[in-house]
Amino acid sequence: MRSREQIKCLHAVFSGRVQGVGFRFTVYELAASFDITGFVKNLWDGTVELKAEGPLQELHDFLHTIQASRLGRYITKDQIQWVEAGGNFKGFGIEF
Repeated sequence: MRSREQIKCLHAVFSGRVQGVGFRFTVYELAASFDITGFVKNLWDGTVELKAEGPLQELHDFLHTIQASRLGRYITKDQIQWVEAGGNFKGFGIEF
């Protein structure tokens, strides 16, 4: 069993041409390879929000995978925050 200190929450907002390019679906597919829960969704201002909880190393690897994937060419800016996990997610999905 993991200790509470090892589980974190990654909150990221991606800017650029991140809507209309399959961003959410690709992030959803990438998430399946990691031990994480959370969601990805489009925001009204044209950005994409990601909230993910899991082991810190998994979250770092997940973020790196997103940035290194084909999605990286669409991201012009990302705002990253690391906060305490709330344990509010049961899986990883796309929110609308």
